Amino acid sequence: MKFFIETFGCQMNDRDSLIMTQILEQAGYSCGTSIMEADIIVINTCSIRGKAEQKAYSLIGSLRKHKLANPNIIIIVTGCVAQQEGRAMVSRMQHVDMVLGPQSIYGLIDHIEKVKETGESLILTDQSKRFEIPPFLPDLHHSTPHKRFVTIMQGCNNYCTYCIVPFTRGREVSRKPADIIAEVKHLIDLGVKEVTLLGQNVNSYGLDQPDESRTSFPELLREVSKVAGLIRLRFTTSNPKDLSNDLMSCFAELDNLCLHFHLPMQSGSDIVLERMNRKYTVADYLLLVKGLRAVAPDISITTDIIVGFPNETDADFMGTMALMEEVRYDSAFSFIYSNRPPALSCDFADEVSKEEKSRRLALFQKRQKEITVEQHQRFVGREFDLMIEGESKMGNGQWSGRSTHNIIVNFYSETVYQPGDMVRVRVTEGLMNSLRAELV
Repeated sequence: MKFFIETFGCQMNDRDSLIMTQILEQAGYSCGTSIMEADIIVINTCSIRGKAEQKAYSLIGSLRKHKLANPNIIIIVTGCVAQQEGRAMVSRMQHVDMVLGPQSIYGLIDHIEKVKETGESLILTDQSKRFEIPPFLPDLHHSTPHKRFVTIMQGCNNYCTYCIVPFTRGREVSRKPADIIAEVKHLIDLGVKEVTLLGQNVNSYGLDQPDESRTSFPELLREVSKVAGLIRLRFTTSNPKDLSNDLMSCFAELDNLCLHFHLPMQSGSDIVLERMNRKYTVADYLLLVKGLRAVAPDISITTDIIVGFPNETDADFMGTMALMEEVRYDSAFSFIYSNRPPALSCDFADEVSKEEKSRRLALFQKRQKEITVEQHQRFVGREFDLMIEGESKMGNGQWSGRSTHNIIVNFYSETVYQPGDMVRVRVTEGLMNSLRAELV
């Protein structure tokens, strides 16, 4: 029997889909190349952004006729929309056989067997019980062979007023350090060169554990970095309120920790930040940026920005523009605010028009693109090591690699490389989305 998984959303969902892929393959299913040839169809959904949720619903709805024509197929919806909607999704889309929250994917095979046996829909979205991330040693059959994500925690305790992650992913649960180290060692044995530690807020890793047995995130980073054969180590994502001096110092101490920090700011207005429940100020944030650049002057800093939060004033928005100018981000993910029930901000009054929000976003993105090019041009003439990603999308004998700063670099070479190979290059040009270089 064949399965097919369609994934929407973030890196956590990508990781969950890889876990479900391996669970299904270990049970004897094979991965199909088309959703229409599959006996098991999994739609892994995301509700952080409205567009991703709409795409997921559109795909699920389109499977209604397919289910009528093939009653024996099993349609499974997982991810944040599944957790959020629960039984309402089955009521709305009766061709869906199973709705699984993120914490329920590890029992996927048992759930499938139960649906086959009873012929009834199954809804598993209860987060009231204590959840532990189980040990998991993956293979590399369906992933980029030279780099992998390793989940270190799930959930979030912050309850930012615009965000639904605490409702869909649950409270913070830190994975056991020994399980994380075992997985990293296992991946290195399989040929992985780069690992990214993954969580909704990695800075708070371990805080859900008793003091006497707690491992902090900097301590975990140091242990992972010691794994023999690990060339590059990354992590994402961080909340500024939990960023410690100890974590900053890791960038000076650990040779294989990449010089890239994704530090979501969300707004450059203290008033907006307070209404977002972010628990830091613009001044706090700038001190963190100063601290990071003190220990690692060449570090690449990227961010997330929400434009048009309810009742964001012109002054609030100009604060965001001023912050961008001061920090000079290497890049930024920026979005217009959208209501994501049951987030608290859905009930906030909002007198800012859609047209004004779109204007502000366009203004922010235009200036950020200019700064990105300027930041990339600072590398011209410099040499550094690249990890090969593969042949460049530019074609014409070009190869593509990624720098420690998480920037794509394209260069010409007649040599045939494999993903994960390391080369030394000299940058010749800084562009909007990449750097151009030559082999040293």
